Amino acid sequence: MTVKNIFMFCDANLKKLAFVLCVFLPFFQLRGRAIADLIILFIGISFLLHSFFNKRYYCLLHGWFPYAMGLWGLIVVSSTLNGSAHTLMESIALVRYFVFAKALEEWLLDSRQKQQWLGLSVTLAGVWLISQCWEQYLFGVNIWGYARWKDGALTGPFFEPRAGPPLMVIMFPGLMIYPMRMVQAKEPGKKLLALGVMSFLLLTMVIIGQRMPALLVLFGFFLCALLVKTTRVPVILATLSGFVGLALLPFLSPPAYDKLVLHFVQQIGHFSQSAYGQIYMRALNMVHAHPLLGVGYNGFRAHCAETTYVYGIPQFAHLVAGQEIATGCNIHPHNIYLEIATTAGLAGLLLFVCTVLIWWKTLFLAALASKELMPSMLFITLCMLFWPLASTSSLFTERTAGWVFLMVGWGLAQARATSGTQSTGTGTGTGTGTH
Repeated sequence: MTVKNIFMFCDANLKKLAFVLCVFLPFFQLRGRAIADLIILFIGISFLLHSFFNKRYYCLLHGWFPYAMGLWGLIVVSSTLNGSAHTLMESIALVRYFVFAKALEEWLLDSRQKQQWLGLSVTLAGVWLISQCWEQYLFGVNIWGYARWKDGALTGPFFEPRAGPPLMVIMFPGLMIYPMRMVQAKEPGKKLLALGVMSFLLLTMVIIGQRMPALLVLFGFFLCALLVKTTRVPVILATLSGFVGLALLPFLSPPAYDKLVLHFVQQIGHFSQSAYGQIYMRALNMVHAHPLLGVGYNGFRAHCAETTYVYGIPQFAHLVAGQEIATGCNIHPHNIYLEIATTAGLAGLLLFVCTVLIWWKTLFLAALASKELMPSMLFITLCMLFWPLASTSSLFTERTAGWVFLMVGWGLAQARATSGTQSTGTGTGTGTGTH
């Protein structure tokens, strides 16, 4: 056996192993984040080895990837200037997420069958999440014996209220895709069943009791009605049923109503004095003080208690007067764009916005061009994930980044498959949806 044959054998088997691990990744995202992080790292390294030994560097030099590498470089530079050696090492390690997404796009999800296997895995993870939420709602505890959180939120399979964000990510590509396909069938019974499933999914998100995931899913339903014309009426009816569920929430789940409605109205009415308002103003003061490069990875967490950043922008002075310094502090700014701005400055924010716009454009064009529904579902998911007016978890923690970059890579792989099949004139696969 020649050296070339040995390499080809190793490369092929490495790809098979990486794909199997990728299929199991959604489950480890829910339970076993350290393993999930190792899977992401393994897939990224395997892809780089494949690219190096096959001399396929072009995919790393075009599209969104150079912008992402520019952002990463700025984060590393800013962390070098403002952080510790440990912070610097953490900032360097962030590259794994971008490489992971690129690996899914260019290498790992290179067939419809592989994308369908990943889709099935995401669906099963979503079913598990929903089953645990309803078990906790109906019987008081989940499978692990954990009750509702102290504010009334359903925790699903977790100890803390963390069911909303992953269910939001899974909602459209993993769950809504099935009733959407059923809606396009001619049988009235299937259409009615699809409406019931959509309403059930939306009601589940409402009774979980986490405000931002519920709002973003409603936003996703709105985008779904705009983008996929053939499912517009059932989606609108399901959305109306969601509002009915919200109106009945004082009877269905009083704790969820208190958090989802009463507390939300109170926060919005006095937003500048709320914890979120104070955190956002603290982040903006940091950007005002370090506009070019920010304060590095984890810089917000490390420096938010410094009095330098309490006052900075004159227009905010009267809003923060008399507030405790701790009111504006947290482990992250609770908004992806503010997180990037505090981490890598306005230069990094510009590169990040360019990267997101390329992702959105690529998936939007694929959604318009494809007869399949999955590109539309993934485009809607990315719109929810990167919607600028949202309170979010930290982008670069594994709990968030694993889902985000999995969806980015999967969506770009779908777009690549759509454009590839179009160029060869072979159609767009087995999907039955029409836009």
